[in-house]
Amino acid sequence: MKPQFPEQGAAGTELSSNALGVGGIVFLVLAAVAPLTGIIVIATLGIALGNGGGMPGAFIIATLILLLFAVGYAQMAKKLVSAGGFYAFVVKGLGRRMGLVAGNIALLGYNCFVAGAIGTSGFFTATVIKELTGLDLPWFVWSLITVVLIFLLTRRGIDFSAKVLGVCLVLEVSILLILDFNVLLTHGFSFEALMPQAVFSGSLGLALLFAANCFVGFEATGLFSEEARDPHRTIPKATYIAILFIGAFAAFTTWAIVSALGVAQAQDTAIEHLPTGDLVFMLSNQYLGDTLTKVMMVLLLVSLFAALLALHNSAARYIYAYGRVGILPRALSRTRSSNGSPQNASAAQLLFGTLIAGIYYAAGLDPITALTASMTGFGTLGILTLQMLAAVAVVVHFRRNRDPRLWKTLVAPSLGALGLALIVLLAILNFTALAGSDNPVIGALPWLLVVAVLTGLATAQWLKSRRPEIYHELLSDMEHYDKAHRDLADATSTSGPGAW
Repeated sequence: MKPQFPEQGAAGTELSSNALGVGGIVFLVLAAVAPLTGIIVIATLGIALGNGGGMPGAFIIATLILLLFAVGYAQMAKKLVSAGGFYAFVVKGLGRRMGLVAGNIALLGYNCFVAGAIGTSGFFTATVIKELTGLDLPWFVWSLITVVLIFLLTRRGIDFSAKVLGVCLVLEVSILLILDFNVLLTHGFSFEALMPQAVFSGSLGLALLFAANCFVGFEATGLFSEEARDPHRTIPKATYIAILFIGAFAAFTTWAIVSALGVAQAQDTAIEHLPTGDLVFMLSNQYLGDTLTKVMMVLLLVSLFAALLALHNSAARYIYAYGRVGILPRALSRTRSSNGSPQNASAAQLLFGTLIAGIYYAAGLDPITALTASMTGFGTLGILTLQMLAAVAVVVHFRRNRDPRLWKTLVAPSLGALGLALIVLLAILNFTALAGSDNPVIGALPWLLVVAVLTGLATAQWLKSRRPEIYHELLSDMEHYDKAHRDLADATSTSGPGAW
C-alpha cells in the first residue's frame, strides 16, 4: 500500500498517512536510541558511576519498568491517534492545562536534546575524520554539514528516513554483536553479573538512571501515529518491540563488557577510562583488532547521525502539532504536498538547534563539556519527565472512564508510573552526573522544568480567556485526526500489506 498524501486542494497541513509499518516505526525509534552511542557513552558511565559489574541487571530492571508502562500506553494508543505524542496523551488524560505543560516540556526537551546532539555529532565527526585522514576542520563545520544532510533527508518523507535509519541501525548493532560473541567465544559470560550481590552493589540508583537514559527515544512511537498504517495496532506493537529490543540488546552487550573486564574489576576499570571515554574501543581493539575498531569508530559517526535524524523528526512533530492547533504560528503546520513531510516545522527545528550550537561555538565553549552537557542533559531530563506525565495520564484517563481491565489500565501502568517517577527524581537529584558536568550553571538547568510548568499554565489560562477557539481545539484536533485514521483503517483493511 502506498503512502497517502493530501490532495492538491487540501490545506497542506496533513502528514503522510499510511507511510509507516511496524518495521519503519521501530527503526525510527531504535535509531533515536542509538545503540552504539548508548553503549559507548552511557552504559560505560553506568558501569563506572553506578553498580559496576551489575549494570546488566540495571538494564533488566529498567526494561521491566518500561514494559509495565507500555501496558497502559498500548491501551491509550488504541484510542488516540495524534502527532502530538505524549503531549496528546496528557491532554486526553489530565486535561488541557496539564497538556500544555507537557507540550512545553516536550518542546524544550526535544529541541534542547537536538541542539546538544548537533554539537556531539560535529565534535566526534571532526575527531574521527582527523584521526583517520588528517583532515582538521572545526567541529561546527561538520555540524553544519550534518544539519544540511538531515534537512534534505527529511524533505524526502518519513518513509525514506525510516529506510536510511534502518540501514544505520543494522550496521551499528552488527559491530557490537560481533564484539559480544567474540567475548562469549573467548571465555564466556560471567553469571556473577546477574547475581543480587552484583546488581545491588555500588549505586543502583545511578545505574537505573543511566539505563533509563539508554531508552530515551522509545516514546516517539506515538509521534508517528498519524503516519502509520493501522496505528491503533501498529503503535502498541512497535512500542513493545522497541522496549524489548533495547533492553535485551543493552543487557546482553553490557554483560559481555563486564564479563570481559571481570565483574569485580569492571567498575574500577571503567573509572580509569572515563577521562578518555575509550573503554569499548579498548575492548574492541583487544577482541576484534585494529581494523574493526576503526570500523566501529566510523559506525559511531553513523550512530550519532542516525540519532540526530530520528530525534529531529520527533522534535519537528511536536512543533508541527503546536502549530496545527495555533499555539505556535500555523505556518509551522504546513506540509510538503509531494510527501506530507512537515517541512516548515523541520526547518524551524534545525534552525533553532543550529543557532544554539552556533552560539556555543562563537563563544569558544567546548562542544562536549558545555554544549552536550547542558543541552543533552536537560533534554534527557525533559523527556523522562514527559514519559512520567504520560504514564500518570494513562492511569487517570482509564480510571475516569471506569475501565474494568484493572491490570492493563490501573495496576501495570501505575507501577510503571511509580518507576518512572523514581527515575525522574534520580535524574533531578543527580543531574550533574547525568549531564556529565559539575558546572553550577548546568546544575541549575532542571529549574527550566519549573519555567515550562508555569508558562504552560499561564498559556492555558490566556487561551481559555482570550482565544477560546484554540483552547477548544486542543481536544477537537485530536478527535478529528483520530476519527480520520479510524475511517482510513476501515477503508483500507482489506487492501493488502502496508508500507514498510
